[in-house]
Amino acid sequence: MKIGGVVLDRTLLNRGAWALIWVMGLVLGSGISAADEPGHTELGEISFPTSGSAEAQQHFLQGVLYLHSFEYDDALEAFQRARKVQPDFTMAFWGEAMTHNRPIWMYENLQEARAVLALLGENSDRRIQGAPTPREGGYLEAVEVLYGEGTRLERNLAYAEAMERLMKTYPEDLEAAAFYSLSLLGTCHEGRDFATYMKAAAVAEEIFAANPQHPGAAHYLIHSYDDPIHAPLGLRAARVYADIAPAAVHALHMPSHIFFALGRWQESVSSNIDSWEAAEARVKAKNLGPEQRGYHALLWLHYAYLQQGKFEDAARLLAVIRQDLEGSDAERIRAHYLQMRAHHLMNTEAWRGIPEGPDLSDLPVHWVATDHFTTGLAALRRGKKQLAQDSFEAIQGLDLEGSDEAKVLALELEGSLLLVDGQPELAVERLQEAVTLEEGIPFGLGPPRPAKPSHEMLGEVFLFLGRSEEAQEIFARSLERAPGRSLSLRGLAESARRSGDLVTAQSATAALREIRRRSRGGGGQAESVGGGSE
Repeated sequence: MKIGGVVLDRTLLNRGAWALIWVMGLVLGSGISAADEPGHTELGEISFPTSGSAEAQQHFLQGVLYLHSFEYDDALEAFQRARKVQPDFTMAFWGEAMTHNRPIWMYENLQEARAVLALLGENSDRRIQGAPTPREGGYLEAVEVLYGEGTRLERNLAYAEAMERLMKTYPEDLEAAAFYSLSLLGTCHEGRDFATYMKAAAVAEEIFAANPQHPGAAHYLIHSYDDPIHAPLGLRAARVYADIAPAAVHALHMPSHIFFALGRWQESVSSNIDSWEAAEARVKAKNLGPEQRGYHALLWLHYAYLQQGKFEDAARLLAVIRQDLEGSDAERIRAHYLQMRAHHLMNTEAWRGIPEGPDLSDLPVHWVATDHFTTGLAALRRGKKQLAQDSFEAIQGLDLEGSDEAKVLALELEGSLLLVDGQPELAVERLQEAVTLEEGIPFGLGPPRPAKPSHEMLGEVFLFLGRSEEAQEIFARSLERAPGRSLSLRGLAESARRSGDLVTAQSATAALREIRRRSRGGGGQAESVGGGSE
């Protein structure tokens, strides 16, 4: 198939192909008619009336749809097109300012956001008073709070309160409710807070019931529920979100948040192949640099392959990002490579095949610690104790005060060294400290951090020491945090067998076999990502 002379790769999956068609539509012709709203079909459906002109409104709606799927760069372009069509379009300024706040990612560009608002008027009061309608003034008032005075947390909390007031003032406005739901998630600066996440979910559930095609409702429900305890509640949204917004790269990836939390690896593979292919289509269509590739989806796809035992497919993905690393020192590429490298070694246990690490300059401490831990543990497994000791000392030399993840990695490597030194009790003590510390870290999502869960490492040490019942208990706890993780299932099966708990041993073994069974027949999908297949 060709669009504007561009040949569509026939290996693209259906949703990825839709994304390419949509991106090419933006590149080759940005006009959107009121009668034919393709972005609304492939990005979801919302109702967000404003005082903008008909043409400007179409670009505005497209921008809001992109916002709901966290496609911030594309949203920015859409809002800027709306402003170009109608230079005094108040809500287009609101939308452009909103693209500089990325709540769940805990990122904002305060300077750029304030600069956008300054174009609308010289001060906050004048901008709000100049809004064409009281409702639009309410949106402006909320965004002024978001980018006003105070710490980021203070502003985020005040913004959530402002959005709640707006939602209650205009109860028929699903957009006010949607952005309120998201604002609640954005107040969790210390990580997941179940009470806040469930409050956000309750709001999103009502939106989803009123409009099952609302991309924000499905998206925010997935984020609210993407932990092992609540993940079953998110399956409904996960199963439809990619179909609601197939033109959004992030929407294609998001279902895997629920699938990961449930240990459903084949669904995770499919979701992230879709997202990776769509991201590749976008990069090619917009002539973007390698740092814009879909490394987030690549990381999750790589980990899912590892859980399925598809080590060759996983190795191909590692080679993809390794090649990009040779031509770019972008922090985003280096950070994703460090994670993939660590997960590859921890899960394949191919300690002699350790690839070289990237430049660590200017990286956050947890990534630097990850590199030293990966190098050190691989060295220890190869019998290179001094190299492992050097890596441990390198971690100790870092400022670990702000990173519990780095502290866990240090304890894990120290425990491993103590075991080799013939000090098993001290080794267990250090690893138990790591477990306690890791359990205090708010639940993350996706491939585990640290790359070697401390529960799993402690379980393996217990097995080595012949303490089977303790091993069984800690492997079970590991699986509560990382359902379907193959090495923990393997450990649980072996420790239960040694403990005489044949029911648990058979159950864990059956779970491993089911993972392998469900993965069969999907290996060929790797060809369009990594250039080959098993």
